[in-house]
Amino acid sequence: MENIYEQFFFLKYSGGWSFTEAYNLPVGLRKWFVERLVQQIKQENEAIEEASKGGGSKSQTLTAYNNPDARAQAPKK
Repeated sequence: MENIYEQFFFLKYSGGWSFTEAYNLPVGLRKWFVERLVQQIKQENEAIEEASKGGGSKSQTLTAYNNPDARAQAPKK
């Protein structure tokens, strides 16, 4: 029974579900949502770790084409 309450808590805390919504889901569908939410959180955590290491292949580099002109953004006197 505690495992079921853990699923309810997880769906409510991480997924924004209400207790009633989680309670009324069919068991198989509730398990699917819990597993999918776990997968999503793991993917997001991996992306955060990769970005914090700076080794991501999708890093951004400022160039003359995408670097904003500081003079154009400076307040005018």
